[in-house]
Amino acid sequence: MRDKSKVPAADATLAVLSFLARQARPAPAARIAAAAGLPRSTTYDLLSVLVERGFAIHYEQDRAYGLGAAAYELSSGYARQAPLAILGRRVAESLVAELGESVHVAVLHGRDVLYVVESRAAGRPSLVTDVGVRLPAHLTASGRAMLAALPAAQLRALYAGVRELEVRPGWDSSLGYSVARVMAEAKETRARGHAVEDGEVTPGLRSIALAAHDRAGWPVAAIAVTYPSDVELVDGLDALRRAAERLGAALA
Repeated sequence: MRDKSKVPAADATLAVLSFLARQARPAPAARIAAAAGLPRSTTYDLLSVLVERGFAIHYEQDRAYGLGAAAYELSSGYARQAPLAILGRRVAESLVAELGESVHVAVLHGRDVLYVVESRAAGRPSLVTDVGVRLPAHLTASGRAMLAALPAAQLRALYAGVRELEVRPGWDSSLGYSVARVMAEAKETRARGHAVEDGEVTPGLRSIALAAHDRAGWPVAAIAVTYPSDVELVDGLDALRRAAERLGAALA
């Protein structure tokens, strides 16, 4: 094993991240420095880099720091690989059999979603949300479900400084998304209890989605049903809710 004294910067960075991971809420830099046994100046330098790279978030009003989206991506990396693909496919296939519509499972990657499972229903067309595809989270039902499940401060920090958000190729640029619109949609999604996307990814197709949560309440994935916009999905939301609960329990 490599002696930690040969890589003091890496050791200090891991100490800061490990401390933040154990906290229930953001912590001030002075407390982080004391817990990690680091000089305050070193701690501030490390936090600055971690914030820049997305591994930490600076909550300026509270003068505190918490884990960023990049850190959560690392922590859920195991779940996004074989276990999620296996467990997610089982849940997705069961939901397809129940509803007769296509289902996919996605994870949040910063401001994008990455699709890890697609289970296509018989007679339904292939979707752009195939395995390995990344799309802006604000455009998709899966992304909206997970964004809405984030703590409000985390969601604001995720889009801090963003001036322009992507739209789908071929869209009228005047329909472009703003950060304010993302925040409003997250609020609407929380109030509704599930996320919706209608024709914004693929014209004529509608999706509904719910986040699957880990034991800490973090949205580790989302499961969505996609179906023609003119189809009434009878009992679809109840079935989707049960599937999201099964997926969250399986990944816990």
